[in-house]
Amino acid sequence: MPITVKYLIDEKGTKTSVIVPLKVWEKINEDYARLQNKIGVLTGIKKGLKEVRDAKENGKELQTLNDLLRESNH
Repeated sequence: MPITVKYLIDEKGTKTSVIVPLKVWEKINEDYARLQNKIGVLTGIKKGLKEVRDAKENGKELQTLNDLLRESNH
């Protein structure tokens, strides 16, 4: 079933807004929220990998997973 999309145009004929069915809009917002979450996770992973790389280059000791888990249980 095709999605009915309506455009609002100004006096010059330029599209200024779009109207989509509510169900489509809700799906767009759900997908957007899911993608934002993925970006947050991937950004955190990237930051962590950089931290590990920097620590190795500088001889810095990193926190172990056991220490992290022990710390998070308090």
